[in-house]
Amino acid sequence: MPRGDKSKYTDKQERKADHIAAGYEKQGVGEKEAERRAWATVNKDDGGGKNPGGSGRGKDTGHPAAHKGGEKGGKASDNRSAAARSASAKKAAATRKRNAEHHANG
Repeated sequence: MPRGDKSKYTDKQERKADHIAAGYEKQGVGEKEAERRAWATVNKDDGGGKNPGGSGRGKDTGHPAAHKGGEKGGKASDNRSAAARSASAKKAAATRKRNAEHHANG
């Protein structure tokens, strides 16, 4: 099987790759690069191509690549001062209080 051959992938894996690629393209990544990243993600999630109906049929992949978001998050707030974070928190609390009052009266 030549490199890049997608015949061993299931329909579900192909749909998954299309969806991931569309997300990258929406972010402004080029079409070829988006497709490359998408298939790399599918391979990371599922361990490569699967035979439809083979052993392991219907097993959950766990989507490990999709769970990286939590690890990578929080970098932006890391660069902000404590005062700036505190101000944001106070503003959010005030908004929640205002909304609660509004909904209690309505």
